[in-house]
Amino acid sequence: MEKRILIIDDEPDILITLSIALKSEGYEVHTALTGEEGLKKLAQVRPDLLLLDLRLPGQQGFEVAREIK
Repeated sequence: MEKRILIIDDEPDILITLSIALKSEGYEVHTALTGEEGLKKLAQVRPDLLLLDLRLPGQQGFEVAREIK
């Protein structure tokens, strides 16, 4: 079973670069561009690891982390 990783970042280049690198290592990678989208995907995907940018438009990364906690 592949380990799932969710990346929440508003920079498409970062999402693409991390996704390619992690997929090449055998991980199932999911991405989100906003905190709101990330929280929805978090509930759907149930990742093993979350990579979260702290400076996001709208709902900041710190707010997302508080909601997850």
